[in-house]
Amino acid sequence: MYLNCHTYYSLRYGTIKPEQLLAIASENGVQTLALTDINSTSACLDVMRLSKKYKIKPVLGVDFRNGVQQQFILIAKSNLGFQNINDYLSKFLHNNKLKIPERPEYILQDCFVVYPYHKGKNFKLKSNEFLGIAPEDLNLLKFSKWNQFREKLVVLKTVSFQNKKGFNTHRLLRAIDNNTLLSKLPKSEEGQPQHTMLPYDSLYTIYNNYPELIDNTNSLLNACNTRFDFSNQTPNNQRFYTNNAELDFKLLKKLTYDGLHYRYKKPGERIFKRIEKELSIIKEKGFVSYFLINWKILKYARSKGYFYVGRGSGANSIIAYLLRITDVDPVELDLYFERFINLFRTNPPDFDIDFSWRDREDITQFIFKRFKHTALLAAYNTFKFRASIRELGKVFGLPKSEMDRLTRGKYQVSKLDRLSQLVINYSTYIEGFPNYLSIHAGGIIISERPIHYYTATFMPPKGFATTQFDMVVAEDIGLYKFDILSQRGLGKIKEATEIVAYNNPKQKPMDIHDIKRFKQDTRIKHLLRNAKAIGCFYVESPAMRMLLKKLQVDNYLGLVAASSVIRPGVSKSGMMREYILRYRYPEKRKEAHPVLRDIMPETYGVMVYQEDVIKVAHHFGGLTLGEADMLRRGMSGKFRSREEFLKVKQQFFDNCKKDGKPDDLTAEIWRQIESFAGYAFAKGHSASYAVESYQSLFLKAYYPLEYMVATINNFGGFYRTEFYVHEARMHGGIIEAPCINNSYNHATIQGKTIYLGFMFLQSLESKTIARILEARDIGGCFNSLDDFIERVPISIEQIAILIKINAFRFTTINKRELLWEAHLKISKTIIEEETVTLFKTKRINYSTPELPSTALENAFDEIELLGFPLCNPFQLLEQQSTNRLRAKDLEQHKGKTVIIEGYLVTTKQTKTSNRKLMHFGTFLDRDGDFVDTVHFPPIAAKYPFRGKGVYKITGKVMIEFDCVTIEVSKLEHLAIIEDPRYSDKKLRAS
Repeated sequence: MYLNCHTYYSLRYGTIKPEQLLAIASENGVQTLALTDINSTSACLDVMRLSKKYKIKPVLGVDFRNGVQQQFILIAKSNLGFQNINDYLSKFLHNNKLKIPERPEYILQDCFVVYPYHKGKNFKLKSNEFLGIAPEDLNLLKFSKWNQFREKLVVLKTVSFQNKKGFNTHRLLRAIDNNTLLSKLPKSEEGQPQHTMLPYDSLYTIYNNYPELIDNTNSLLNACNTRFDFSNQTPNNQRFYTNNAELDFKLLKKLTYDGLHYRYKKPGERIFKRIEKELSIIKEKGFVSYFLINWKILKYARSKGYFYVGRGSGANSIIAYLLRITDVDPVELDLYFERFINLFRTNPPDFDIDFSWRDREDITQFIFKRFKHTALLAAYNTFKFRASIRELGKVFGLPKSEMDRLTRGKYQVSKLDRLSQLVINYSTYIEGFPNYLSIHAGGIIISERPIHYYTATFMPPKGFATTQFDMVVAEDIGLYKFDILSQRGLGKIKEATEIVAYNNPKQKPMDIHDIKRFKQDTRIKHLLRNAKAIGCFYVESPAMRMLLKKLQVDNYLGLVAASSVIRPGVSKSGMMREYILRYRYPEKRKEAHPVLRDIMPETYGVMVYQEDVIKVAHHFGGLTLGEADMLRRGMSGKFRSREEFLKVKQQFFDNCKKDGKPDDLTAEIWRQIESFAGYAFAKGHSASYAVESYQSLFLKAYYPLEYMVATINNFGGFYRTEFYVHEARMHGGIIEAPCINNSYNHATIQGKTIYLGFMFLQSLESKTIARILEARDIGGCFNSLDDFIERVPISIEQIAILIKINAFRFTTINKRELLWEAHLKISKTIIEEETVTLFKTKRINYSTPELPSTALENAFDEIELLGFPLCNPFQLLEQQSTNRLRAKDLEQHKGKTVIIEGYLVTTKQTKTSNRKLMHFGTFLDRDGDFVDTVHFPPIAAKYPFRGKGVYKITGKVMIEFDCVTIEVSKLEHLAIIEDPRYSDKKLRAS
């Protein structure tokens, strides 16, 4: 008899988890309930999937509200009715200016409408419309005309909370939503404390005098039958590419063999056997259209000249390689096709396609236009504990200092006052509650049926319809995502090739996709072996740089392994060190367990790739391929709590015991699987990353300055812009601040001179940049400050930025004098576009005082406007050091305590096994070379980092696998000079 039940997907209102709602209903003897979240269908499919477990028949609908003001409830009689509800709700979610009316404007087929008594009592009800009578409405009903029309009345008992704590939580969520103190929350913004579920018999008793209402409600619920198939036997993605299965397969086969000679000069029998095997499995599993849709998307991308990388387990497929979905040769790498598709695998293949961040939106636009039933996937942004402390702290009126203390964890709960305790208690309680819907990083679904068959959609600022459920729910229902992702690495590569072509017009065009040649290139091998890869995709971070140094990798297969070994789980399990030992010292390979060595000879018995989990689970743990794949997927965390995963885990242990394997060995192998399987890459995924790494390494090896310019323009990678500017300087680049006559929006290169772009100047407006470039394009270079002011409408604030960065240095007039001139010549009135006149008015030239500026003043202007100085930062130290120790000298001091100065590049913090905080640091020495440091917990606590700048580092030099680090014992942040722009001290020009 429950027609209006809410979960916590009634965002910032309901407080019951979806499965908890079913459990509560089961405890209360309820056999049927209508899930009607407020303007949301997020929980519908999950409740439908879980309902069998609780032996409850779920009915689906939506509670339509403007804010908290209930207008009506729509309940679906069938799947068609649910689709119609989703269509109707989406209309309002796509346009937030539309208000939900008091009643639907038209009859929705296969839907019931229930109005709350106070709303609908004056309506003339249609055949599918009813008036809902809440328990508190029963006294009013006695004296109402509707008492004579009981056939149109139903029980309306709302369920939003489990108990009093749920209601209190609801009030806090409402206060957060209204951005108000709890004490000031209007009652009109709250639900009713009695909106909890009663036992069926108790509810029956309340309406005992109105048996017609009970009968009507039960009849309505009995008339509703919505069905969804969660068996995953057949994917619900678009079934055909050509509207015909046979034609689809013919096309796939044709495209495969058409691509053969592009990829292989002399394909052998092994290639043809692999092709036929894959085609057969793809056809049998019904994944033909999935391949063809990806092929179509990437054919469009190539037609537009977009760079892309196809990665994920899809790189294990030779069909994907021949269709140019991926650039990884699975035969060369002996990639395990069964990791991608096997006859036991229930979920379909998965391609992750990376595009440049500049190109992805156009690709998404194409997909929405080309394929009929398309939507982006949502992601649930949930309440996090620390963020909740701040939100609830505001609701309770706590001072900022108290909220800061609580978020830092500097408290004992028992010693907190009552309000602070409540904040901690409720922050813990709402942790994990959905807060709002956002967009999945790249997931798109292309469905056979209309998207609204499954869910309503909302319209985020990106302008693409987005589901109300996430990828896990989508997968449960057989809607498997296409991952259309973006990254800056591809933008860097593409732009670098364009810069190289522009700067070298007579040079033969390079083939950036000639990976086979790059793999043999001696310059690239040198960069890899010596970890000289700053700016290069996936191999530039301090951790990766140190790993490459330890492994001394100089080949493709070694880099593929390193890409997965670096992942968190492998290092945490201790197997990264073991892999390095076995890689560097062949005699150590004998220490691997014989079974594991036989399963994974290429990685010396160490699990490195996701495929290794499947192999070990299958060959060592005796699981079927299907069970092994379920184990691999479960390790990702999404399904870890699922019963299916826990059964497979138990099966692994049971099989090992039955096979006579020692318990301690089984436990150790499981520990290795569990510690890294959720983080490890598929081998094909690592191979795809390595291809992009090789492309960027080639550009870095042969065109370092052009590549650094492209890196700077695409906002870098792992490091800040400052350090890519530094890297360009290390390769002979001459770095110039933005210049009125030579700079553009982005950075540009002329010979070895790199001009930073206007876009890097903080607070310089885009319209100002556009005006400068337009004026220069029309009238040529500027010849004076007066000429600039005549041609570019600009405010004093905007021109001051340009003068301070020395953008008018071509005039040879000191910038302090130029600032005076500008202040005298530019009005502070609102700037309008230049008006063209027949005669130019001659400007008055004022006599300005001589105001010299120094190189040090320039450096502080650069820090203010660019975020970093263009000079060596060591020049800004208050006391110039005489310390001659450099990074290149550290090898000679192994085991000794040294003192060295370093300019902080980046830090990484982590926790030890006993949860204590420690740090890794990366610095540059005076010569611009890297210094790597380790800060163990006592030192990390005693000598914390104190922001950007130069540090005096004291510590012991440690060398492991040829990689030099300093184990820090003391860290001192060195003082810089007082800002000379505001100092009375006389400073030397330097």
